[in-house]
Amino acid sequence: MRPRGLPPLLVVLLGCWASVSAQTEATPAVTTEGLNSTEAALATFGTSPSTRPPGTPTAPGPSSGPRPTPVTDVAALCVCDLSPAQCDVNCCCDPDCSSMDFSVFSACSVPVVTGDSQFCSQKAAIYSLNFTANPPQRVFKLVDQINPSIFCIHITNYKPALSFINPEVPDENNFDTLMKTSDGFTLNAESYISFTTKLDIPTAAKYEYGVPLQTSDSFLRFPSSLTSSLCTDNNPAAFLVNQAVKCTRKINLEQCEEIEALSMAFYSSPEILRVPDSRTKVPITVQSIVIQSLNKTLTRREDTNVLQPALVNAGHFSHCMNVVLEVKYSLTYTDAGEVTKADLSFLLGTVSSVVVPLQQKFEIHFLQENTKPVPLSGNPGYVVGLPLAAGFQPHKGSGIIQTTNRYGQLTILHSTTEQDCLALEGVRTPVLFGYTMQSGCKLRLTGALPCQLVAQKVKSLLWGQGFPDYVAPFGNSQAQDMLDWVPIHFFTQSFNRKHFVLQDSCQLPGALVIEVKWTKYGSLLNPQAKIVNVTANLISSSFPEANSGNERTILISTTVTFVDVSAPAEAGFRAPPAINARLPFNFFFPFV
Repeated sequence: MRPRGLPPLLVVLLGCWASVSAQTEATPAVTTEGLNSTEAALATFGTSPSTRPPGTPTAPGPSSGPRPTPVTDVAALCVCDLSPAQCDVNCCCDPDCSSMDFSVFSACSVPVVTGDSQFCSQKAAIYSLNFTANPPQRVFKLVDQINPSIFCIHITNYKPALSFINPEVPDENNFDTLMKTSDGFTLNAESYISFTTKLDIPTAAKYEYGVPLQTSDSFLRFPSSLTSSLCTDNNPAAFLVNQAVKCTRKINLEQCEEIEALSMAFYSSPEILRVPDSRTKVPITVQSIVIQSLNKTLTRREDTNVLQPALVNAGHFSHCMNVVLEVKYSLTYTDAGEVTKADLSFLLGTVSSVVVPLQQKFEIHFLQENTKPVPLSGNPGYVVGLPLAAGFQPHKGSGIIQTTNRYGQLTILHSTTEQDCLALEGVRTPVLFGYTMQSGCKLRLTGALPCQLVAQKVKSLLWGQGFPDYVAPFGNSQAQDMLDWVPIHFFTQSFNRKHFVLQDSCQLPGALVIEVKWTKYGSLLNPQAKIVNVTANLISSSFPEANSGNERTILISTTVTFVDVSAPAEAGFRAPPAINARLPFNFFFPFV
């Protein structure tokens, strides 16, 4: 009977814990190997005295049930023995090491060798070095380790689980039996790709990057060249992977009407699943069909009906019309990983026996729903007249944060006809690449105003709201590539009319000078503009003293200059080969 009020599971756990606690320490065998002797000395450690009061019933020990038979002999196991018939350095369990080798070891690379750690009790081989002995000796112990966890394997009743099952090797006797239990050994490209596609696609209710797009029958086929230039139709289209490939087909012009890859229906008939393993299907809609004649003239059809290839015989020549030359997929998706729309555009042409084999082009692009493409200032280099891409880094290690208005990322003062700084406060002019700019205004002060208040107002007019810390080196630089961005170096220059700064004088900012250094990057035939350095210099002067009631006017200006620091282009030529011709020493014998 169990004590009243205790659940059965708790009693079982307490019984297991009592079983583990009641086990006394085992008797380890200690082997010491010396320098000149290989004799083993056996030492016995006494068991700890029991503190159990007399008459207390003992918990069932390990002998109450079958112990798991160790599959691996830890005393003979050596995981650091890597060299056959050779002693490995600091491998204390290596059987090839002698006492002479142990004396030069610095430490045991593998001090403890154990079996399965899930058992409640298991053997453990402990290796160590006794450096106090002369000469140093290796010490080996074989002990019983007790697992303190109550969730351990104490009794095993399934012996095959302790080792791996040896696979059955086919031979002439069991070959027919194995053939019946398996699906056979035939394998083709379509079944292999379809099988691997089903294994790779997760069961989540959304598409993830790189996952093949599923259709009602298998997957969306995107022909491409794999090991050669020939087209492979069983290549799956991956989600969010934009591709543009060209491949070649060897066709028989007389059978062009029977080749599926030349027909529009082969690409427009599949229906894409909205999410993996769903029943909602998204049909592929043909948006445009362009016909290309033999003389490369392009004509767009008004209707989008599916056309079939047609073989036309003209005298001694044969032509195949309405052959697919280019295919362009445009898939729209949501931020939840769902495909909502699939558009398709074709370029059809006429193929003659002269142009066989046939070259085809395939493209696929993904567009996110309810988003607009971000305009760039160049791709990759800056284009003259487009704004500079800039932003700031909120904290170290993060990406660059930019405003959605690319014309408001790096701005300067906006000049007005009235030249009044306060008339259009907040209106800024974007910094355009390649344009040297200068703007300014007048700030009229009445009465005796504190210098610090005026200086703070002028700084806000010069810097604007949220002056950036970084500038993109190229027009298409990504915000996450923070290490590629160019930091803005800020300087402050102060002076007065006598060209030296008074120690206690108040300095009032009067001008902001921005200098952008750029260079030509890439090929000489198509150089790209790259920004390499940006500096912002704030120039201040002493605040003019005036009596109360007098009006003062302060001039504020901003200047932006672009400096080309490109090194002069020099055409490089490969060095001529050096001819190191040596004649044999007796070439002129017997004349010399």
